[in-house]
Amino acid sequence: MGHGASRLRRIVREVAKFGAVGGAGVLVNLLVFNLVRHTTDLQVVRASVIATVVAIVFNYVGFRYFTYRDRDKSRRTREMTLFLLFSAIGLVIENGVLYAATYGFGWNTPLQNNVFKFLGIGIATLFRFWSYRSWVFRALPAREAAPASARSGPADPEKTKQQVP
Repeated sequence: MGHGASRLRRIVREVAKFGAVGGAGVLVNLLVFNLVRHTTDLQVVRASVIATVVAIVFNYVGFRYFTYRDRDKSRRTREMTLFLLFSAIGLVIENGVLYAATYGFGWNTPLQNNVFKFLGIGIATLFRFWSYRSWVFRALPAREAAPASARSGPADPEKTKQQVP
């Protein structure tokens, strides 16, 4: 039970950190969306795409340096490429919901725009959580499980340093 409980605690902590960054990203997204809607003549979905792009940049910084700071950093170009790819798919999901509501159903009041923008963010967030943790911010390989006393020779101080969180 100890291993399962430990794994559950790690996942809960990861979801909480993802939620903190994602929640701040949602606020950034909605604030930029409403700012662009009220200060420009851009159409609703174009304003939404701009807001989504700003939130994607905000979220990358938060995920890389807070949520997944302990994950593999050795392939930063691959990480950014996959992050942008999955973020673009999330952008299509998020803004597709808004587009369908606005142009498919004619729901185009400021309140309706915000409701469907928020709904699109929620649906896209489920996809992003799965894709970011599965493909973008990969876990480091499991550390050697044998305790130091079981290995032959003196303990390696470099390995000991790396294991401190």
